[in-house]
Amino acid sequence: MKAFKHLIITLLIVSSNTVLAQYTEVINSNRPGLSRSAFSVGTNVLQFEVGPYFVKEKRTPLPQYEVSGLGVDFAARYGLLWEQLEINIEGNYQNDTKTNFSSFTTEDKRSNFKYVTLGAKYLVFDPYKKAADDKPNLYSWKANHSFRWKSLIPAVAVYVGANYDTKNNPYTAVAIEGFSPKVMLATQNNFNGGWVFVMNLIKDRIGTDQSDFSYILTLTHSFSPQWVIFGETQGIQSDFYADNLLRFGGAYLWDKNFQLDTAITFNTKDTPSVLNVTLGASYRLDFHKDKEIDNGNSEKEAGERQSRSKGKKKKKKKRKRDEDAVKEKEKKQKREDEDFN
Repeated sequence: MKAFKHLIITLLIVSSNTVLAQYTEVINSNRPGLSRSAFSVGTNVLQFEVGPYFVKEKRTPLPQYEVSGLGVDFAARYGLLWEQLEINIEGNYQNDTKTNFSSFTTEDKRSNFKYVTLGAKYLVFDPYKKAADDKPNLYSWKANHSFRWKSLIPAVAVYVGANYDTKNNPYTAVAIEGFSPKVMLATQNNFNGGWVFVMNLIKDRIGTDQSDFSYILTLTHSFSPQWVIFGETQGIQSDFYADNLLRFGGAYLWDKNFQLDTAITFNTKDTPSVLNVTLGASYRLDFHKDKEIDNGNSEKEAGERQSRSKGKKKKKKKRKRDEDAVKEKEKKQKREDEDFN
């Protein structure tokens, strides 16, 4: 119930406060936040996203403990068959030391994958596709930067994946082992002025003793072609673990295929308190071939325009011939009238 209240409050805060295609000319990374965009990377694009991090956790109430270590988030994404479809593999590996404080102090060195997931995401609804009014108005700055009610309609994608957990993993419930399903609903709103709002609703490890429900809300703002800042809230609820995390950071576009980023994550409780600092990067191998040409129109449309252009030229030539014939006829009639006089 507490997580649900937090979700409602965050939605109200965000609501009080670009047009994308599947493939973009510059890299479109999910980093440095943890939310997933509704859009794919584009067909024949292979993208890698990685982020080493430092983690510090401390529980003050009994049982008291402290965790200190390093980890890495990683993902590989590929656009397959259709612009709307993306397959990906994501994971998190952590190596840390957990110090337990009781009648005597003990240290437990741990290392394992917190999760490894293979999945596929598909864009089921794109409100920005073929939107004629999304073209910039060359005569009005206000028209290009004013709020559009239409932008409240989000792009929607669905995700289905499979987790794999090893036996006796210190980062999961004891009884978890093997494969378990994961599903997600991802929405994305693109507002004028470089603002983007992403929402993820996730049900993870379905059917296990650690069946998590979580939400992630991310608000991003690009204030230059190279720099982006973001704020994010993440709520997690299960019988094994519950938390509300806040995350802030930014990213720098080095070139069209390479991005650097950083973020800090923390919470507001002590069961345990969490501090996480991340430095990351995203890189893509772009083998995309756009089937559209001539300012976004298809080859068929371009051919039709060319045919229409040829038709207009033929009509113009025929009209000129007709006008010349009329003039010649008028001259001939004039000469005959003069001869008669």
